[in-house]
Amino acid sequence: MTITISIILSIIAAAGGLFVGKTFSSKSNKNYEEEAQRKAAEILKNAEFAAENLKKDRMLEAKENFLRLRGEFEEETQAKKGILLENEQKLREKERSLTQQQEQQKQAEQDLNAQKQSLQSKEENYRKKMEDVEKKREEAEAMLANQINQLEKIANLSADEARQQLIDALKAEAESKASSLVKQAIEEAKLTATKEAKKVVIETIQRTAAENAIENCVSVFNIESDDIKGKIIGREGRNIRALEAATGVEFIVDDTPEAIIISGFDPVRREIARLSLHRLVQDGRIHPARIEEVVNKTKKNIDDEIIEIGEKTVIDLGIHGLHPELIKMVGRMRFRSSYGQNLLQHSREVAKLCATMAAELGLNAKLAKRAGLLHDIGKVWHEEPELPHALLGMELAQKYKEHPEVCNAIGAHHDECEMTSMISPIIQVCDAISGSRPGARREMMESYMKRLRDLEDLATSFQGVQKCYAIQAGRELRILVDSEHVSDDKASKLSFDISQKIEKEMQYPGQIKVTVIREMRAVNFAK
Repeated sequence: MTITISIILSIIAAAGGLFVGKTFSSKSNKNYEEEAQRKAAEILKNAEFAAENLKKDRMLEAKENFLRLRGEFEEETQAKKGILLENEQKLREKERSLTQQQEQQKQAEQDLNAQKQSLQSKEENYRKKMEDVEKKREEAEAMLANQINQLEKIANLSADEARQQLIDALKAEAESKASSLVKQAIEEAKLTATKEAKKVVIETIQRTAAENAIENCVSVFNIESDDIKGKIIGREGRNIRALEAATGVEFIVDDTPEAIIISGFDPVRREIARLSLHRLVQDGRIHPARIEEVVNKTKKNIDDEIIEIGEKTVIDLGIHGLHPELIKMVGRMRFRSSYGQNLLQHSREVAKLCATMAAELGLNAKLAKRAGLLHDIGKVWHEEPELPHALLGMELAQKYKEHPEVCNAIGAHHDECEMTSMISPIIQVCDAISGSRPGARREMMESYMKRLRDLEDLATSFQGVQKCYAIQAGRELRILVDSEHVSDDKASKLSFDISQKIEKEMQYPGQIKVTVIREMRAVNFAK
């Protein structure tokens, strides 16, 4: 509309200008004026037509925009209405589900009430039955007392004699019942306590891998040829004496082909001697001054290796805040063995066992692992102590500010001090597990045979035992008894008595199974 008005005003202005021009031009030509008026009228008409067309176009465009906006609005309204209907459907479903849950809960409560009523009824019936049993037992005791009185009258015995005969008659029965009760109590204990203990121990062992590293007091150094033996010995034995003086071990150069034996109780010194000799043989320069230089350098390298082994061990086990001296002692365990079992491997194994067992029992697994790793540090102290290694290890742990529970576990793992911590028996048990598993340790044949003989002698000292055999490396005892003098009940009691005596008088790793065998044979000959 504004555009149309602008066009009209422009046309009027043009016509006015033309008119004014014609007026000022002295009105010389009237034809020109008429022509101008005609053209002005034509222009005005065209302008009005154009304005009308433009007005129609704008109105059509406005209607299209209105219709388009109206369609979009209706689509948006329809979409929102669909979402609203969907939400209402979900709400109805949730209400339906909640109603079902409420009904189920009510049903469950009804079932629970029914179960409670049933349980109360069963308890009442059980109580009545127990009362009946008690009454019957009292009646039986009264009848027994009456029979005993009648027996005394019939036998025409004095009270003391009758009492003594009665005691003798009931003694065997009492022993049989006692043996049966002991056996029953043992079986019940095994079903409750032993089951869980075995479960914890077995799971702990299964989750822990164990390697068997064996160290000796003798190391063998292999050489390529026997010609090198002369260089190692040196002129008048100077080189071999310098080696022994620098390393503190003994070098045995004998007729053994292509081998030199290094003998010494200290495994660290043997390792230093072996590495030093290896470097000297490779270098070829073997003389006293060079020997001293190489040995000193090897000692420094071994010390660094000990620290590295200790740090690697504590990192692998996840133990933090350990004193540097304790870390060094842990590294020295690598070169120490006990009954043929590498001490570091044993300590790592005990640490893993302790952590697993403590976790299974709900105790502090980190402290248990720490105590398991440090329980044998008293064995690697560089000085020769007069204290047992457990007490020495406890003092060292206290010296380097370890936790009191850890110190107590170290000192008490061989019962050399009182256990004041819950992890102390765990350390003791895991130490026994690691040391007693098959293949973990070696013992001298003499001590092994002596232990087996002591087991057999202990069993044969009981009356009624005919033969005894220690089998399974001393972990099981098979006992054959005389069937005429030992009954089945006495055999069970004999097995219990022998096991108790073994626990009191002998020291052994793990446990020993005692099996009493009673055989009855009836033999006849047909002639």
